[in-house]
Amino acid sequence: MKKVELAPLHLNGEWQIAIKFKFDSEIEKLLQTLKPVKWSNSHDCFYAALCSENKHLLYHKLRASNFFVDYKAMQEFSLQKRKGEPSPAVFSRNQKRILHEYVAYLRGQRLSDSSVRTYYNFILKLVDYVGERPLDSLGHRDIELFVEQRIAGGNYALSTHRQCISAIKHFLELFGCEKIDATSIKRPKRSHYLPSVLSKEEVISLLQATKNLKHRAILAMIYSGGLRISELLELKLYHIDILRRQIVIKNSKGRKDRIVVLAESMLPLLKNYLSTYSPHTYFAEGQTGGQYSAQSIRAFLQESCRRSGIKKKVTPHTLRHSYATHMLENGIDIRYIQELLGHSRPETTMIYTHVSRKDIMKIESPLDVTVKEMLQADKNNENLLLSRNFEG
Repeated sequence: MKKVELAPLHLNGEWQIAIKFKFDSEIEKLLQTLKPVKWSNSHDCFYAALCSENKHLLYHKLRASNFFVDYKAMQEFSLQKRKGEPSPAVFSRNQKRILHEYVAYLRGQRLSDSSVRTYYNFILKLVDYVGERPLDSLGHRDIELFVEQRIAGGNYALSTHRQCISAIKHFLELFGCEKIDATSIKRPKRSHYLPSVLSKEEVISLLQATKNLKHRAILAMIYSGGLRISELLELKLYHIDILRRQIVIKNSKGRKDRIVVLAESMLPLLKNYLSTYSPHTYFAEGQTGGQYSAQSIRAFLQESCRRSGIKKKVTPHTLRHSYATHMLENGIDIRYIQELLGHSRPETTMIYTHVSRKDIMKIESPLDVTVKEMLQADKNNENLLLSRNFEG
């Protein structure tokens, strides 16, 4: 079945419905008969104005022609709007112009699409908060109040708060609000939480509990190469070199390429998976082709954890953390681990020195030392055993 994806698209200061598909004359012919549908040269796709009538029209027309409609992106977008997020649909022409210029500026700075979307959503909130006030009238306290009320007051995570400050700094660089010194806007300090990791035995148990061959291959690939979930989803078949036992990770975080080792123990599973499922382009593909869903990976990972009896909170990134920690425990130099993970700074990789068991697990608790010493001094005194009841 031919697949058509409907997704939100911000175009000319307003939200549209992007209609994406691999070139197909039958789909294109159908879309050309629909009055609301237009073509965007800049985004190289068909689109229609975002409204309930057009959503229903596109969905039912495409389904009636036996095309598979991927509607997940529109559902997520609608959920965000139901949570009370501001909608540019009700903004004035001037507010839409500000948003449009901001997005164009970010793209001119060659930020990734993910960063553009993230920063845009923060500035969407800021423009909604400011209203029709001229930007040159804004002062430092206005920005502080916005952050206090909409970000800190909205109970966003500390990492999200830091991203918001980055978005605001770009905004101030573009519009040059003279009353605000962008350098004086401080980001909150990073949290230094230790990453959650699985033991080596738990990883094997998790893979053994994953009954579906495709699911097992995906989880094994993430762990064996220390991949981010976005890297797994974007991994193409020609990036996997079985003969040289290496995987090329293209255009990863920070626009960097890197090479990771393809585990030898992964080869039988990999060959079995490829011969059974025969993916065409990506290592992991959906039922109708194209990239696999991150949501699906998270879902079957949770099911595998349930089957294997793992009670920890486990995400795909937990497998990456576990990969790094186990490498360190196996005696691999921290500099090599940094390169394999694709970290720009060694400080990022150093977090794994705090969770590695290689040296710290050799340290005896002072309680153990004390009990051993007392038992050696008085071997017949069973009251020293902590499992016994204490006498009052």
